[in-house]
This record gives sequence, C-alpha cells and structure tokens, in this order.
Amino acid sequence: MGAMPAEKIHVGKEDILQGRKEQLRREVDKMRDKINRHKRFRTMIRVFAKHGLLHLFDRKSFRLFRGGGSEADRDQLRKIGRRMRLAFEELGPTFIKLGQVLVSRQEILSDSITTELAELLDDVPAQPFSHMALVLEDELPDGLQTFEWIHPEPIGSASLAQVYHGKLKDGRECAVKVVRPTVDKLFQTDISIIRTLAKHLQKRLPPALAASVELPGLIEEYYSSSINELDMRVEARNIEAHRQIGAEFETLGVPEVYMTTRRVLVMEFIDGWNLKEFPVDFFTFEERFMRMIDLAHYYVKTFSDGFYHADPHGSNLMVDRRTKKIIGIDWGMVGRMDSLHTEAIFRALMHIRVNQAEDAAEAALDLVQPTPYTDPVRLKDELRSMFIHYVNSEQGGRHNWGNLLIQLITIGMRNHCRIPNGLALWAKGFSAAEGTARWLCPEISYHTAVESADVQILRRWLSRRLNYRANASLITELGKLAGTFPRRLNKILEKLAWNDLKLPVEHRVPDDIRRWLNRSVNRLTLGVLAGGIFVGSSLLLSFGAEAMKATPSLRWLGEGLIWSSTALALYVCWRVIRSKRA
Repeated sequence: MGAMPAEKIHVGKEDILQGRKEQLRREVDKMRDKINRHKRFRTMIRVFAKHGLLHLFDRKSFRLFRGGGSEADRDQLRKIGRRMRLAFEELGPTFIKLGQVLVSRQEILSDSITTELAELLDDVPAQPFSHMALVLEDELPDGLQTFEWIHPEPIGSASLAQVYHGKLKDGRECAVKVVRPTVDKLFQTDISIIRTLAKHLQKRLPPALAASVELPGLIEEYYSSSINELDMRVEARNIEAHRQIGAEFETLGVPEVYMTTRRVLVMEFIDGWNLKEFPVDFFTFEERFMRMIDLAHYYVKTFSDGFYHADPHGSNLMVDRRTKKIIGIDWGMVGRMDSLHTEAIFRALMHIRVNQAEDAAEAALDLVQPTPYTDPVRLKDELRSMFIHYVNSEQGGRHNWGNLLIQLITIGMRNHCRIPNGLALWAKGFSAAEGTARWLCPEISYHTAVESADVQILRRWLSRRLNYRANASLITELGKLAGTFPRRLNKILEKLAWNDLKLPVEHRVPDDIRRWLNRSVNRLTLGVLAGGIFVGSSLLLSFGAEAMKATPSLRWLGEGLIWSSTALALYVCWRVIRSKRA
C-alpha cells in the first residue's frame, strides 16, 4: 500500500485537531456551501471554453468521435482528447471518474481520444490531514481514539478518497480509507448537470448513432458505480463477498475488514509491493506459475458468474511480504453483468480457439442487440473475419483476448448495435486481468490458463441451467401453457368458424423519419400559403388599380400581403438551408 511516511502522530500524546474542531468544521461547511448547481454549471462552461471544447456540443462535431482514417483526423482527435483530459482534471473528482469510465468505452470514442483520457491523474493532491481527521472523528464511534498512532501523510490520494497508515489500540496495523469531506455534495451536484447535458447531446446525435448509444444510460451506469465508491460499506461488502469466492485459492487473499462506516473503511495493512514492483527473485518460477494459474481461475470463476472488477491492474494487487499471497486492495469499482451475457462471451472464446468462427459469431450476437439500422449480413461477416485472427493468437501479441472483446464491441457499434450496460467495464476488467497474469508469469500463455478451467466453466453453466429455481420456473411456465392451451385453442377455432380471424400488422415509423415528415409538411404548407398570398396580392394590385386609387387602404393591404408573403418565403428558405447545415 505504498511507502510509509517518516513521522507518526500518536493519538492521546498529541492533539491531532489541536483544539480547532469547530473552526475546521466551519471551514468544511463553508466549502460545501460554495458547491451549488448554478456555480458549478458556470465553472464547467468556463473550463470547457478555456480548453476550446464548447464546439463539441455542435451536431457537426459528433463525426469526430467515430474516428478518422487519415493522420490529420487522428491528430485532431488527439488534440481534442488532450483538451478533454486537462478540462476533466481541472473540474475535479466527478469528471476524473467520468473520464476513466469513458476510457473503457472505446466503441464510442476513438483510440486517439481514449489514449489521452487514460492518462487522467487519479493521484490528485491530498486534502489537509486535519480535514480528514474531522471525518474520522465524526464517523468512528471512538473517533480518533480508535488509533494508537496514524501517519498524517496519505499513502494513497485518489479523486474520491485518501488512504492512511495507522495502528489500532489493540496493536493491529491498518490501512484507513477516508472519503474526502466535500466530494459527496460535489459529485451529486455535478452529476445532475451531466445528466442534463447527456439528454441534450442524445437529442443531437445522428439517428443511427442515437439508436446504438444511450448517453443517459451511460451516465446512470457511471453514477451507480461511482456512488458505490463513495460508500465504504459497499466496498466492505465487496471484500467479504470476494473473500468467499476466492477461499479455494491458496495463493490469493483479500484484506481483513476491521471496521467500516459510510465514509471510513479500516482494514488490514498489507506490507509488501504492488504486483509490478516486487523483487525479481522474491518468487521462484513455480511460485509465479501457481499464482498466475490461481489468478486466471479466480477471474474465470468471478467472470463466469457475472462479476467484474473494472480496475484489476497491477497497482491494485499487492504481494504480501510475509505470506507471499497476492492481495487485492481496492474493491470500489466492482459490479455485475447478466450471467447469460458472460456465458455467451466464454462460448465465443471456446469456439474461436477451435476455429469455429461461424459459431463464435452466433454466440457474439447474443451480446450485441441489432437495431433497425443494422445490416445483419455485414455484421456477421465482420465478426467472422475478426475472429479468424484470434484462433492461434498468443497473449504477447496484438490479438489477445482483452483486445478481442474491445474489437467485438467496436464492430457492434460500427454496425449500429445496442451494447449492454456493463459489457464495456466487464471487457476492461477482463483485459486488465490478462495483462496482470502476463506480467506475473509471461512464460505461460493466459489463453492456456483459461482453457484449463473449461470444466469449471461448464459446471457453472450446468448448475445455472439445472438448479432448482430454473427448473421451478420452467415447470411453472409449462403448467401455465398446458392449463390455458384448450381455452386459447377454442378461441382460435371460434374465430375461424365465424370467419373473423385477424392478424394485425403494425409498422412503426422511426422517430427521425416522423420528425422529417412533420417538418417537410409544415414547410410545404408555409410555402403554399406564401405563394397563395403573393399571387392573390399581385392580382389585386394588377386588376384593382382603379379601385386602389379611390381607396388607398386597399393598396396598403395589397402591398402588405406582398411583403408578408415575401417574408414567409424567406423564412421557409432559411429553415431549409439551416436543416441541411445541421
């Protein structure tokens, strides 16, 4: 969990808050009061304008997010990605987390943009320890007296929380994770504005892209995962759940949770190195091999059950110096996906490895949902062509399994398919898991390690299909069908006897076509009206000249009608030109 700072603060011997508790509380309350929707919205607009990003709200700019083939287009996208990264870092925790979610949605944004967003700084400057000590004092039953000592410098400082090294009164060393005091209100305020912006952008998306991308749904997915990270009780439950899942693996472990509240998590301190920094000679080859196999099988077990850890990279895995176990220390970004979707993923992987691209494509179609804009023949052809490259692929090459899932999602989006919520984060977790295993034991193919768990995968599939609840549901549905079949058949026969059998067919016009037809009819009506007024007023001026000389008001009426018709005609032309530009 990082290197320890040099000095400690001994609770009881030194007053951490130094008698300033009320003053600090007023400072924190003042910081919270400054956070409101109006001020944050103005701040967002100012930051977007500062970094030249306001043009992204224009409909014409959406073509930038589908990637460009030329080097000039890619260079432009890289510049946009760099500006987005700088703007997100300046706007703070909510946007940093949003950027990290967007990195996993490579089917929406181009690689040039996600590569830049991947460099978002999550190691943000720490808040003063006095503010975090105030949270500890408010949240823990015994306040700061819970600890014998605690280091004032954090061993980790992320956008939502900070982690400290301390020692409990009973002598156990601990890691103390504390949510920043104002981040919850900042997050709630920002997300309400982001929701509004997402709805605005969704309406401006091109129809084909809007059919496959639901920005409000993406924001809700981001909101639900981030709100869990703000509640330490959720992370504590995740730790305990994965302790049970990983109990069968001797070389893996999770920290013990000592106590938890909504904003504080006190857990076991792991003394060691993260997975990318342990000494080369700390493990023998056999020990590295066993840990790589256990990690692979653990990931298969969790993934096949629909769990995913969206961030299982090497920095979140520690090598315990004492037990030599691999310990997962960050369980905030943990979620679930439909187990039938995960089953389809593993079926596709198994078909690919034996060169059954057609069957793999059929399994992949259980993942992506075609829309009216999808060409099924083209979609399947692209999937088959892509799967061929992964038949004999190795983990060190470009065609690894993590990249395969990203490519599958990208092809689905390119063919205007709807992507299930959670699939992108699941794919990110799977890709990171492969990278972690490759780092630990590069001599062994991760593909081989996963394939060695095929019996485990099959057993879990069968247990889901043949368990009591699934069978009870099947029997209930069959009973309902058998019980209502005579009555339903009798109704059909009665309709046939009276020659009254009807098959209603309903055709729904897509919303974009309906809007286009409405606009066209409105413009045609205005055009006909303008033409009629113009012709009528012209005839009035031509044939009623003598009458107009005697009655000036008629002349004014005729001229007014001509100018009115001209104005209507110009308005119709302006609307047509504007719609073509949009």
